[in-house]
Parts: sequence; C-alpha cells; structure tokens
Amino acid sequence: MSDEMITTDQSVFDGPQVVADLNRLLRLRTTPIGMKMFKTRQEMETVPKIRRPGVIHTTDQIVGQASRNGWTVGITMEDLVGAQCGTVVGLYPRDEEWLSGKRMAGVWYGTAEDAAAHQDAMDLLEYGQYEAMAVSPLASGRLDPPDICLIYATPAQMILFINGLQWTGYKKLEWGCVGESACADSWGRALKTGEPSLSIPCFAERRYGGVMEDELLIALPPSFLPKIIVGLDALSGNGLRYPIPQYGINNDVRAGMGVSYSG
Repeated sequence: MSDEMITTDQSVFDGPQVVADLNRLLRLRTTPIGMKMFKTRQEMETVPKIRRPGVIHTTDQIVGQASRNGWTVGITMEDLVGAQCGTVVGLYPRDEEWLSGKRMAGVWYGTAEDAAAHQDAMDLLEYGQYEAMAVSPLASGRLDPPDICLIYATPAQMILFINGLQWTGYKKLEWGCVGESACADSWGRALKTGEPSLSIPCFAERRYGGVMEDELLIALPPSFLPKIIVGLDALSGNGLRYPIPQYGINNDVRAGMGVSYSG
C-alpha cells in the first residue's frame, strides 16, 4: 500500500464522523459497514452486541445484514453454506476440489476448464490466519477499527468517491472482474492487498445479499476514507458535487464548464 494514499493511523479512525461526512457529500442510501477478521471465535464473540446466525447463510447475506439491517454479525465457517463463501475470507482452504470449480461447471461456466480458471483467478485471503469474521455498521464503532470498509453506491456516487481518492497522491486505479463470486473483487481483494477494490456485485450478492441493481461496491482499508472526504470537500467547492445536475445535451457547453474551469 502506497504511503501517499494513507493520511491517518487506523487506530484513531472515527467511524461516526466518516459516515456523517460521506452522507453529507454523497447522500448514500446504504449503510457503510466494516469487516474485521479474528484469529479466534472467542475474540470475535467479544464484539459488543454481536449477533450469531441461527441458520446457514452466504457471506453475501451476512454482509447484507450489516449494510441493510444495521446489525453487527459474526461468523465462523460453520455458519456458511459452503466452501465458495468461506474461501474468499480465508476461512476455508483452496483445496483440490475447490480449485476444480466443478460445482460451477455447466452453471456459470461452459466447461470444467473455464470453471477451474475462474477459481484460480479469484483474489482471496490466505487460509489459516483466522477463525472468524464480523461485520458491523461503521458508525457503531464496534470493530474499532475494521480491517476494511464496504461502501455501496450508485455509479454517479462512486465516480465522485473515486475522484475524491484521486484528489491528491494521484494514481490510476485498475481492477478486474471475475464475474460470479465478485466478492473476490471487493472484500477478497481488499483484505488480501490492502488496496481500494471496486466490484460490480454479482448475481449472488444481489439475490442473497440485498444489493440493489444500480449499486456498485468498493472495499478499502479505513485509512483511505479521511483522505477521500478531504478530496470530496475540495471537489464540492469547485462545483463538482453530488447529485450531479443535468446540464442538457443540446445547450452551449461553455457556460456550464465556465463554472468550474477558468481561463
């Protein structure tokens, strides 16, 4: 992770203020949440007001319970429906059966070779480091701090969020898309690399996790967020703010551009 991209120590992360600023600047519809990995189940269960699932879920559902219901939820591998969910967050090994992708062949991919190639392409947290995971609304402060934050936004909100990230310490951002199992593109990649990771949420995230059809997801360590808010405030001061007002496709563009650009 580039030092230029970090503006604050995660130990002093102010979740409630960050959420207030994001809502002020972007009017988010969905609760920003944090995700944290724990070495032991017992450590996870000490999180204040933690809920434990009573039935089997996908990881998408657990994330949705935090972002849609506002719950603080903790899981171990026993709470998840299968290996595909657990492997992304490092709770299940990339064993031979998982790597084969045989359960996805003929469902999501036309051949066994395509399914195996998909499995190999996924960004995953390394197995064996952690036994449990928890998610919680950022404003609750219960994960203190989370390993990563998950922000759902419309494409218009998301591009301004990224513009805020690029306000200082600019670098081109590049991401991939594995297709189904897109949680590997967001929280899997962010946990693995410590870098901001954008995804187009997949069918399962929308069917089981409550993700709306017009939402994108970005996952990133909390240390990036204060920098992004500074950038968003600067952009807003230049008239580049959300909601983005429609100027009109037939109007003379010079008057509109003159608001933000001089000379």
